[in-house]
Amino acid sequence: MTRTIPQVVIDALDDPVVSPFFAVEFLFDSPEEIRLWTGVGDLEYNNHTWTGSGNLLGISNVEEGSDLSVKGATLTLSGMTSDVVSAALSLPYQGRVCNIYFGIASDTTAFSQVFSGYMDQMNIEENPDTATLEITVENKLIDLERPRVARYTSAYQKSIYAGDLGMDFIEDLQDKEIVWGRASGN
Repeated sequence: MTRTIPQVVIDALDDPVVSPFFAVEFLFDSPEEIRLWTGVGDLEYNNHTWTGSGNLLGISNVEEGSDLSVKGATLTLSGMTSDVVSAALSLPYQGRVCNIYFGIASDTTAFSQVFSGYMDQMNIEENPDTATLEITVENKLIDLERPRVARYTSAYQKSIYAGDLGMDFIEDLQDKEIVWGRASGN
């Protein structure tokens, strides 16, 4: 897949001082959204506040191939307190969206998304004072490997679209004899 760099990022590269960074967005059930970036302090971008994590946030290599292979990423948050660990354990995270961005802080801040996937596993390594969280994020292409369970019945159709009568007579067609072409007996 060909990926283009947004013009705002290209323009920011011409500035006299350029500070590249990564940003991660964990989209838990609203309002439990966590946005971190690899800088220090808060960063305001796109009507959201991104909390600086410095070097406490680690991102594995993000790979992308020309085929439809599914490759994920691993995010590591080190130096987390017990409050953060208990919050992480209480939030339902599996299947929630995680976005990884590359950004440039200069006269104007610019972001470019490099990966989007679903949170899959969380491993916690505890030390006496702090803990390290390791979150595995799988590529959105993983959806292509999941089976789709759909039934062509009236009950299934109404579970999706209440009041839809389009499939009400489908079950009667199962044993119905349909004469095709000319009438029988001729």
